[in-house]
Amino acid sequence: MKLLLDTHAFLWMDAAPTKLSGTAKSLITDHRNGLYLSAASFWRHR
Repeated sequence: MKLLLDTHAFLWMDAAPTKLSGTAKSLITDHRNGLYLSAASFWRHR
């Protein structure tokens, strides 16, 4: 499955995994799934 992570899920995955649901954790850590992140996650507002 291809998973598009929103910015919060991406950041929480490393910094605060307890904020993710059990379902989210299991999907993210399943190596059969591809993880994708939008380029918009790297945009900065000035």
